[in-house]
Amino acid sequence: MSGYNPYDNVLATLESAAKVLGYESSEYEVLKYPERTLRVAVPVRMDDGSVKVFEGYRVQHSTVRGPAKGGLRFHPDVNMDEVSALAAWMTFKCAVAGIPYGGGKGGVAVDPKKLSKTELQNLTRSFTKAIAPIIGPEVDIPAPDVGTTPEIMGWIVDTYSTLKGSFTPGVVTGKPIELGGSLGRGEATGRGITITAKNALKALGRELKGATVAVQGMGNVGSVSAKLIHAAGAKIVAVSDVSTGIYNANGLNIPDILAFVAGGKNLLKDYKGDVEFIDNGQLLTLDVDLLVPAAMENMINQDNAANIRAKLIVEGANGPTTVEADAILEQKGIPVIPDILANAGGVVVSYFEWVQNLQQFYWDEATVNQRLENIMNDAFRNVWETAQEKKVSMRTAAYVVAVRRIVETLQMKGSI
Repeated sequence: MSGYNPYDNVLATLESAAKVLGYESSEYEVLKYPERTLRVAVPVRMDDGSVKVFEGYRVQHSTVRGPAKGGLRFHPDVNMDEVSALAAWMTFKCAVAGIPYGGGKGGVAVDPKKLSKTELQNLTRSFTKAIAPIIGPEVDIPAPDVGTTPEIMGWIVDTYSTLKGSFTPGVVTGKPIELGGSLGRGEATGRGITITAKNALKALGRELKGATVAVQGMGNVGSVSAKLIHAAGAKIVAVSDVSTGIYNANGLNIPDILAFVAGGKNLLKDYKGDVEFIDNGQLLTLDVDLLVPAAMENMINQDNAANIRAKLIVEGANGPTTVEADAILEQKGIPVIPDILANAGGVVVSYFEWVQNLQQFYWDEATVNQRLENIMNDAFRNVWETAQEKKVSMRTAAYVVAVRRIVETLQMKGSI
């Protein structure tokens, strides 16, 4: 996959959706380009007194339907192409969910595990100062992503509030509850995936209860998905993390596994239980009713798509399936519920958090979860009906819904 540009995925799916809608290129040309890209140098005072400079990014793909919204990623492989693609996916994800946001994304090319807590805080504050001119509650609202945490969001709130001279919790979402975070935010993405999996299986005439499931990735998204899918009565036969995968045809002890990996201190390769060890590649090709790829981009690609045997794929990660793999899976008749629909629960509850910050009125967790379910159900229904009506894949249908909403907004504004 070397030389692969994830932004090509965005352009390919955008073109597919526009073609289905019968749009002229002039109607959606603007969506091919990010509105604003910022590359910054992030100087950090290290514990030994030296200064290291890291490269950081913030991309605002679209603010047509509202402020830019999207996570901040601390990872060694962060680059402008990846961040641009993720920002575009956020534009379409927010439009599919029907929430009043555009898309943004950011990150720093760094391995946070190699930094002390003091160095990580210095990095976060330095990066916040660098991007402060283009973020804010009414402009662009970051959130946690790979390698970042609610605690890091708290440091951003503090740094930004100091710069502005007043407490501004709405500058980010995914914060600790004490700083204005929302109840239910931590489980929101995994909960949204579970709701979507139920809806998809029901639409296919099946049930989540009793279904066999494999989950790739045991970070926040994968572990919460595994927890809630298991609680719904499904039989999870395989899960994996960066170290290995574990498998048991009779079903894994998910509560025990979750307790083992809680806090991120233990890896599955050290898990002691009634399991068979498999690699991530084997997990993806298991014969299961439901596969949830919740790791990184491009995990399902042209090299392994022909070997996929799952009856249904619900994407937990952003961009886990390449364009080439999509075509192979469609040929095989395997439905794929795309990331911009399936994992939108996180941004939906981020929206709830932002609304609560602006209103200074906070909701209980049951209210958050019920409103999340309502939005996810509506989004699934819209995309499913569009797929049936247009006779296209769920991914294309999701983009059709999103692109139509964005283009209609542009038309109403007189921008095109």
